[in-house]
Amino acid sequence: MSQQHLVFDVTEDGRAATEPLREDIRLLGGLLGDVLREQEGERVFDLVEEARTRAFAVRRQEVDRAGFAELLDGQTTRDALHVIRAFSLFALLANLAEDLHRERRRALHVASDDPAPDGSLAATFAKLRADGPAPEVVADTLRDAEVVPVITAHPTETRRRTVFDAQSRIKERMRTRERMTLSEQEERDALRDIKIQILTLWQTALIRLQRVQIRDEIEVGLRFFEASLFEVLPQLNARVRRELNEIYPGLDLLPEPLLRAGSWIGGDRDGNPGVDADVVRTASSRAAQTALTHYLRQLADLETSLSMSVRMSPVSDELLALAARNTGDSRDDEPYRQAVRWARGRLQQTYVRFFGATPEGAKEVDGATAYGTPEELLADLDVIDASLRSRGDDLIADDRLLRLREALRSFGFHLYGLDLRQNSDVHEETVSDLFAWAGVHPDYASLDEDAKVDLLVAELASRRPLVGRGAEFSEQTTRELAITAAAADAIRTFGPEAVPNYVISMCTSVSDLLECAVLLKEAGLLDPGDGAATCPVNIVPLFETIEDLQVSASTLRAALAVPVYRQLVDSKGGLQEVMLGYSDSNKDGGYLAANWALYRAELDLVEVAREQDVRLRLFHGRGGTVGRGGGPSYEAILAQPPGAVRGSLRLTEQGEIIAAKYAEPPLATRNLEALVSATLESSLLDVEGLGDTAAAYAHLDEIAALARTAYAELVHDTPGFVDYFKASTPVAEIGDLNIGSRPASRKPTEQISDLRAIPWVMSWSLSRVMLPGWYGTGAALEQWVGEDAGRLATLRDYYARWPFFQTVMSNLAQVMAKSDLGIAERYSRLVDDEALRERVFGKIVDEHARTVRMFAAVTGHDDLLWDNAALKRSVFNRFPYLEPLNHLQIELLRRYRAGDEDPQVRRGILLTMNGLATALRNSG
Repeated sequence: MSQQHLVFDVTEDGRAATEPLREDIRLLGGLLGDVLREQEGERVFDLVEEARTRAFAVRRQEVDRAGFAELLDGQTTRDALHVIRAFSLFALLANLAEDLHRERRRALHVASDDPAPDGSLAATFAKLRADGPAPEVVADTLRDAEVVPVITAHPTETRRRTVFDAQSRIKERMRTRERMTLSEQEERDALRDIKIQILTLWQTALIRLQRVQIRDEIEVGLRFFEASLFEVLPQLNARVRRELNEIYPGLDLLPEPLLRAGSWIGGDRDGNPGVDADVVRTASSRAAQTALTHYLRQLADLETSLSMSVRMSPVSDELLALAARNTGDSRDDEPYRQAVRWARGRLQQTYVRFFGATPEGAKEVDGATAYGTPEELLADLDVIDASLRSRGDDLIADDRLLRLREALRSFGFHLYGLDLRQNSDVHEETVSDLFAWAGVHPDYASLDEDAKVDLLVAELASRRPLVGRGAEFSEQTTRELAITAAAADAIRTFGPEAVPNYVISMCTSVSDLLECAVLLKEAGLLDPGDGAATCPVNIVPLFETIEDLQVSASTLRAALAVPVYRQLVDSKGGLQEVMLGYSDSNKDGGYLAANWALYRAELDLVEVAREQDVRLRLFHGRGGTVGRGGGPSYEAILAQPPGAVRGSLRLTEQGEIIAAKYAEPPLATRNLEALVSATLESSLLDVEGLGDTAAAYAHLDEIAALARTAYAELVHDTPGFVDYFKASTPVAEIGDLNIGSRPASRKPTEQISDLRAIPWVMSWSLSRVMLPGWYGTGAALEQWVGEDAGRLATLRDYYARWPFFQTVMSNLAQVMAKSDLGIAERYSRLVDDEALRERVFGKIVDEHARTVRMFAAVTGHDDLLWDNAALKRSVFNRFPYLEPLNHLQIELLRRYRAGDEDPQVRRGILLTMNGLATALRNSG
C-alpha cells in the first residue's frame, strides 16, 4: 500500500487545521446516508455503511483486504450498483468539501500578514517589484504575450448538467452556512436544501446510457464559460495589464489580452471519425452563439443600470451622437440607455446574420445594422465609458461596463480559438489523392522526402486549385476537404481568431508541414501571393514520440529553410508555434525518459528559434495525470528550460481536470492565476538556478537512457505484457463501453503504440498501478548512483536547486501516493496465466519498491507527500471511498468477461470507472 509511505499530521495543530474539512465530510456523508436509508431501505444502508466502515479499517490496517472482499464479492448486481453509486457520490461530495476547504485556507492566508503564496499574482508582482528585469527586457519579452488554456474532450468528464448544477448549489449553501450566523430555522433550511440536492443526485443517472456524442462534449466544454470563465478571465486580464503597467510605467504593456481561451472539442479529428464538417460548423457556431448571448444579456442589464438623466448629469457630445442614432427610442433624457439600446440592436442583427434566427429577448431597434467586427461594438462601448469618466463617474464605468468591455476584448465574437488537428498520415493520403486526380503526380506517397518537398513547394507557388468540377475522391479525402472548407467558413464569419491553428499529429518531416499548407491553400485560406505567402491559420507541428522529439529542432530548422514556409511564419510576425506531446512520448519511453526528451527538445527548439530569428511559442499537450504530462501547472511551467516560455504558452486542459479547475469562479481564479504567475516568472525572472548546466544535462541524458531501457524491458520486451495489460486492467471495457466519442485506439491493432494515451493511462490508474507516472525511474536512479556517494550528492543538489528535477520527483511522488499495490494485486488475479501474472506483476512490485527507496535517498524524505499537504489530506480523507469501487470493478469485470450479459453488469463497470475517476480527480 502507498499509505505506508505517507506521514500524516496527527498533532493537535494538524487536526485543528483539518477539522472543518472533516466536519464538512461528516455532514455531507451523513445527509447522503439519510437519503440512502430513506430511498433504499435499512438493508442497503447497512450494506453501504458496513462497506464504509471496513474500508476505513483497511486504511488503518486493522483488517486485511480478504475480509473486505468477502463482503462485496457475493453481492447481487443490483446491490453492487447501490454500493457503487453510494461511494461514487461519497467521492463527489468529498471533492466538494476539499474545494471548500481550499477556499477556507486561502481566505485565512489572505487575511493574515503572511506573504502571498507562490502561484498567486500578488506573489508574482511582489517578485517583479523586488527583482524584475529592465523595462526594455520586459517590453520585448511580453510582446505578443499570450496564455491559452485549451479545453479538450475526455471520457471521464461526462457529468450531466444536473449533476454539475447540484454540486454548485450544495457549495453555495455550504458557503452560506460558514459565512453567516444562521438562526436555528435558517440552519435547518440550509441543511434541507443541501439534502434536496443530494436526493436529486441519488435519483439522477450519473452517466448516460448512450455513447457520448461530440456535440455533447462541445456543450460540456461551453458550460464552463457561463460557470466561471466569462467572469474570471476578463477580470484577470484587466488586473494583470493594470499592475504590470504600474510596475513598468510608460511601456503600454499587454495592449492585447494576455489570457485567451482555446478548444479542441469538435476540431480534433485525429483518430476520431465522428468529427466532420458539420461538427466543425457546430463547434465554431455554438461558441460564437454562447459569446453573443452573454453580451446581449450584459447589455440588457447595462441598459437597466445606466439610468442617469441628462438633466442630472451632463454627457459627452460623442455619447449624444451615439444615442441619437437610436431614432425610435423616446427616452431623450436618458442618452446612456438610448446608446446601450442601439448597441443591443446592432448586436441582435449580428446574431441574426450569424445564425439566421432572432435572439431570445430581442428588442426592435429601428435602423440598427449588424456589427462587422467586435472592435466596432467595443468602439461604441468606449464612447459610453469615456462619457462616464469625463463626468467623474469612474465608479460606474468600472462596474458592469468594464466587465463587458474586458469580456469583449478577451472573447471577441468567436469565444475561443478552435484548433484543427489531424494525423500526418491522413494528410499524406489526402494530398496523394488530390495530386493523382489533378495530374500532378500519380503516386505522391511513393516519393522520397526531397521529391515530396519539391513537389509541394511548386504547388504552393500557384493559386491554381487542385479540385475541379466533377472531381471524385475517396471518402476520407472528401471529408478532409469539407472540414477545411468549414473552417474557412468559420474564419470568414467569425474572424481569423475562430480557427487560429492547425495541429499536425505525428509530425516527422518538412513534407508533413507542407502537406497541411496545401490543404489550407485548397480551402482558400493560404494565399501564395507574389513571393509572400500568407495564411490566417498557424501550421503547428506536434512532436510526440521520443525519436520525433529528439529531431524536432532539425525538422523545424529544415522547414524554416523552405522559402514559402518561412514566408508563412514571417506573415504571422515571425511566430512559430510548436506542440509537444507528453502522452505518446510517455507511452513510448516511460515517465523519466519522456520528461527529459521534452526538456531537451525545448532547449533545442529555443536555440533554433534564436538562430533563425523567430518567436517560438510552445503548446504543451498535457493530460490530467502525471503519466500524460499533468501535475501542478505553476511548478510545471517554472520547470521549463530557460527561454522556452518568453511570455507565451498554450496548454491543454482535459477531462475531470477542467471541472476541478473551472467549475466555478474561485477555482478558475486560483488556476488561471497560477498559469499567468508561472508564465510571467518563467519569462522575466531567473528561475532555473543551475548555474553550470552542461554537467547536469549530461547526467540527465545518462539517467533518462537508463530509465527508457528499464521501461522498455517491461512494456516492449517482456513476452505477454500486452496480454497482461489487457487482462489486468479495464482497457478492453473502456473501448467496448460508451465512454467518450473517440475510439480507444487509433488503429484496430493489438500494439501498445496504436492505443490512445487516455485509455492507456486511465487503465493503469483505475487498477491503481499508476505505471505511466513512475515506472523505470527507480531502476535508472539506482543504476546511475550505484555505490557512488558523490553521485547521490549530485542528485540531492539537483533536487535542491533545479526546478525541473524537483518537479519530476514531486510529480512522481504524487502518483505513487495514489497507487496501491494491494488493490493492484487483486486486479492481477484477472490474468489467468499464473506464470505471466507473477512475471509481470513481480517486476511492477520490485520497481515500485525501488522507486520509493530512491525517492527517499534523493530527496531526504521518506514521506512521499512531504511537500503537498493538500494531496495528503485528500488521500487520508477520501481514498477509503475508492476501496469498494475498486473491489466491485474487479468483481464485475470478472462476471462480464465470464459471459454475464446482464446490462446492469456493464452499467456497473461504467459506473465504477466514473466513480473512480471522480475520486482520483485525474485518472486519464
